Amino acid sequence: MSQPTAANTTSTVFITDADVAALAQWGDAVEALRAAYARPMTPAMVPPRTMARGDGFWLRGLCAVSPSGEYMGCKLIAASPKIKRASYLVSLFDQRTMELAALIDGNRITDIRTAATAVVAVNALAKAGPLRVGVIGSSALARNTLLALSAVREIAAVRVFSPSPDNRQRYADDFRASHGFDIAAVGSPAEAVAHADVVLCAARSRDESPVFLGEWLAPGMVVVSVGSTLPEQREVDVEAMRRATLIVADMAEEIVHDTGDAIVAIKEGVDVAAKTVELADVVGGRVPGRRSPDDIVFYKSVGTALQDVVTAEMLLRAALATQRYVAMPAGVVTITR
Repeated sequence: MSQPTAANTTSTVFITDADVAALAQWGDAVEALRAAYARPMTPAMVPPRTMARGDGFWLRGLCAVSPSGEYMGCKLIAASPKIKRASYLVSLFDQRTMELAALIDGNRITDIRTAATAVVAVNALAKAGPLRVGVIGSSALARNTLLALSAVREIAAVRVFSPSPDNRQRYADDFRASHGFDIAAVGSPAEAVAHADVVLCAARSRDESPVFLGEWLAPGMVVVSVGSTLPEQREVDVEAMRRATLIVADMAEEIVHDTGDAIVAIKEGVDVAAKTVELADVVGGRVPGRRSPDDIVFYKSVGTALQDVVTAEMLLRAALATQRYVAMPAGVVTITR
């Protein structure tokens, strides 16, 4: 094996959590992700995630090569359910030089990329014009998804349900004050869903029983389901999966085989795989998002490294343009070998 013949160290920037909050713009995130999903990609560019487990803690890694041709990177998540603590770090390497370009606090990136990608799906699947939106959940993700949607689409009306009356009222009050929406907190999820063009479902019950029922579906509806990502988690019931004309997934294999909604539906005889397609194929124009205005279309998300890396490189571009970052005093040696 040949020995390294040269080495150099280049400066690396660190983008803090506060910087991410200041730099992130919903419209920019939605466009960056739309452009990424529209470009050709191979499975090798977004390999399966990996997880190392200890006693009550784990370290997960999600790696991807951005189709932009600029960066590749990895998000690391260190988490301990036992002590209820977690840290997130995103690293970005320059595809052209192999140099470490940035380290980014990933605390906010998961919610940003999940919400922005959901809006990419809504734009590809929902009707044109103002949208009537039903929201189930009042979490940070439920808030961010509506924020991202409102940044790029006109909102006609919003109805929100959360099991906590205080939380759903606060959600409605905050958006009414900040955006002037026709928005109301309602007393049941069925009321939130009624007459909606798009349903944003970002919630799970404490006992993992479904919070969205298929009996509430109406022709033409688009349902965004981002709250259940593991085999033991449930967000929508079997009837919802059965009635869906099409299921658009950010990672089809994981949606079909590794999420509770699909696993239970398959056991009940629903051919989930037959009606599941990749978001990239829809955005890239290879598969139609709907064949009829009456189609009921689901967007199911588990989150992907592609979304993390594309969001991170968007933040890095903004940080470099505004000089909002911390210059690290030392960098990583990049060798020639």
